[in-house]
Amino acid sequence: MTFQNELINWYLLNKRDLPWRHTNDAYTIWLAEVILQQTRVEQGLPYFNKFLENFPTVSDFAGATEAKVLKLWQGLGYYSRGRNMHATAQIVVKDYHGIFPNLHDELIKLKGIGEYTAAAISSFSSGEARAVVDGNVFRVLSRYYGIATAINSPAGKKEFFALANELLYRDDPALYNQAIMEFGAMQCKPKSPACGICPLNQTCYAFNHKMVNELPVKKKKAAQKHRYINYFVCFDGGQVLVRERQAGDVWQHLYDFPGIEMLTHEDTDNGLLVDQVKSTFGNDAYFEFISAKKHILTHQIIHVQFFALKNYIFNFNKQKELNWVSLNKLDELPQPKVIHDFVQEYFFSDKME
Repeated sequence: MTFQNELINWYLLNKRDLPWRHTNDAYTIWLAEVILQQTRVEQGLPYFNKFLENFPTVSDFAGATEAKVLKLWQGLGYYSRGRNMHATAQIVVKDYHGIFPNLHDELIKLKGIGEYTAAAISSFSSGEARAVVDGNVFRVLSRYYGIATAINSPAGKKEFFALANELLYRDDPALYNQAIMEFGAMQCKPKSPACGICPLNQTCYAFNHKMVNELPVKKKKAAQKHRYINYFVCFDGGQVLVRERQAGDVWQHLYDFPGIEMLTHEDTDNGLLVDQVKSTFGNDAYFEFISAKKHILTHQIIHVQFFALKNYIFNFNKQKELNWVSLNKLDELPQPKVIHDFVQEYFFSDKME
């Protein structure tokens, strides 16, 4: 039996029952594919359901405010994906009369849709013969064929994409693409794959050469940068002061609190922070520690401390991104996860009632 037939037979017996597998609607498939990028199915499924419930059509999505989109996206990370989706929905309504494209060459033109996503949507919605290559596919092909070229190198991407297209089962591209992706997610997993019961183990290079844990090969990324941000919570008359983050840094257009970033952990703990607070918020300002959290992003580890700020002065002419909001409004605003978690604990826990 061929490699392709083995995968398809395994898939028909073992596939998960996922909602986007019951439709060929390009819009619904697009929602699923973008939400599930960099996200496990278990984590992404509630977001998919929430987005489809709030935006049953691409026109509904296009008509939403960015703030609502980002609020629904909250907790998924990579917020640029949510902003790109919103922009794409508006383009589809404007340029495609609200009909989501289902062919690769049109999809690839849309914001936030790269080669993988275009191939997936076109394959699953129209049956177009495009090989889908995601992390699961890289892993299956690397192990089965014994390919040691780094999957995140230009040479590796070229090699794997060529092989994937060569192997594509053209009688039913959508079925085959789903099969190999699901096989990588459930059977040929990154850690502790079920090699002993794998239908491909007799012909798998990695299994027979004891290289399962060595493949696929991935070039090491640069070390993560550490950042130290101190947030100051100002609460007055039932309102809290928030800041809309601007372009040029993480969490663009999400809301946090007035903050001071220090270069090192030591700078936060010694007198430098006190000096910065007085310089920024007035000589009479002082602060009290509330809590500390750590937030891990792809390229950054952000160490956050929260303080209650007292006797402060704000120059709103210089800091136009600052606004007083009610607690109800605060709960509606899109926030980075580390801020959202703090807000729920500090303002909405039982002890605040």
